[in-house]
Amino acid sequence: MIKQRQPASSKNGSVVVTVDRNQLGRNLLGSNATSWTKLVMDMYPPGSSVRTWTCSYCNIVQPPRSKHCHDCDKCVLQFDHHCVWLGTCIGQGNHCRFWWYICEETALCLWTGVLYITYLKANISKAWWIDVIMILLLAILSMSLIFLLLLLLFHTYLVLTNQTTFELVRRRRIPYLRGIPERVYPFSKGVCRNLYNFCCARNSIYTMESLPTAQQLEEKLKPYTCLDVLSCRCCC
Repeated sequence: MIKQRQPASSKNGSVVVTVDRNQLGRNLLGSNATSWTKLVMDMYPPGSSVRTWTCSYCNIVQPPRSKHCHDCDKCVLQFDHHCVWLGTCIGQGNHCRFWWYICEETALCLWTGVLYITYLKANISKAWWIDVIMILLLAILSMSLIFLLLLLLFHTYLVLTNQTTFELVRRRRIPYLRGIPERVYPFSKGVCRNLYNFCCARNSIYTMESLPTAQQLEEKLKPYTCLDVLSCRCCC
């Protein structure tokens, strides 16, 4: 269950909700479903239909950037993807830990590769088949390292632009992103603020981001100038 411990704030176009992890359920904001519906629908453009954004499985109004996961059977805020290796969804609550997990796995593969190469170069008398096995293991490790590096770079790009894998891949199928040019990142608040929100946000607080207004989209469409770079417009 999601309990609202502080007044919902619409500052910077977002709503902050504090979550009690010891209580679970699908009745958001207690039994007051009307308040939740009004809170979420205020984040969509005027005239939006409640039925359009209501999950047919959970029977709740989904905030922007959320999606129902059929594997976990629940709606996930800022849904990125369902990781079959970890057996859970990657979303706002654990995307940062998932990034660090990929980073640690990449460092582990790199360090193991260095140890393999050092062992092969060492003047140690050993059977020939051991060298063959080590070379095969090193080849498999190299392919794993390339995959992990690409995955790490991809998720780093998503973090810096405040996107998710689902939004990037299915952008043309998401109604509120369909009409936005691909070079515009509608939820980006600048590189520095994106990094801060990603790395320093508390696990017990979830932020629901409202859709950007037409004026904000026009501002994001403007190309960067030298003055913008000097004033750190791309970072803040």
